[in-house]
Amino acid sequence: MREAAASDEVVPTSLILFSSWWRTVVPTMRVLVVEDEIKMAALLRRGLQEEGYAVDVAPTAEEALWLGRENPYDVILLDVMLPDGDGFEVCRTLRGSGQWAPVLMLTARDAVSDRVTGLDSGADDYLTKPFSFAELLARIRSLLRRGELAEGRAAVLEVGDLLLDPATRKVTRGDRPIALTAKEFALLEFLMRHPDEVLTRTRLIEHVWDFAYEGDSNVVDVYVRYLREKIDRPFGRRSIETVRGAGYRLRAES
Repeated sequence: MREAAASDEVVPTSLILFSSWWRTVVPTMRVLVVEDEIKMAALLRRGLQEEGYAVDVAPTAEEALWLGRENPYDVILLDVMLPDGDGFEVCRTLRGSGQWAPVLMLTARDAVSDRVTGLDSGADDYLTKPFSFAELLARIRSLLRRGELAEGRAAVLEVGDLLLDPATRKVTRGDRPIALTAKEFALLEFLMRHPDEVLTRTRLIEHVWDFAYEGDSNVVDVYVRYLREKIDRPFGRRSIETVRGAGYRLRAES
């Protein structure tokens, strides 16, 4: 098998540009999907994006190693069988280079020996194809919970009496649950990770939407209004503050 991480590998120009852009922003809950089957990759990307995750796709071992080394992913979904290598070796190489994002291996190979090899290569979990998307999401949430605890970050975000659980995707104010769309949830999560900090519309778009988003920045204003209608007005609060000419701020004391 060709060495997955050759020292003289040629890095695609598009990936260099992507990496340069990435260093300027750190999105929340970003997933790397390593999958060479176009249809499967597209289904995973669409499904995860609908759940509020930011998703990058690598169809080869080479691209997976480049992206995985350069970017701080929250979870990596790694197919075992790739056109230029195998997922086991990709996982070993990433671990050897200090990339410790949780890895969930996806494969049609369900033999016990394959599962053992995957876990011994450094993977955190192993899911055989075909699988239920609901189960995939549950396993991702489980891995995220482990990551939060391992890094010493609060598993549940709390600002005043507003609570948000990134793993279970639940939001409450006091004892009352609040139903949010995926994008509303992602926006609130980023605001709650930066309480009392003024966040510009540009920064919010870069973190909550997609780096390639080319729409109107007014989309932020629209979603802030949606959030206010759900987390503030029903409770007589004014948590999300408009800072004229600058952006928005989530007040720690509301």
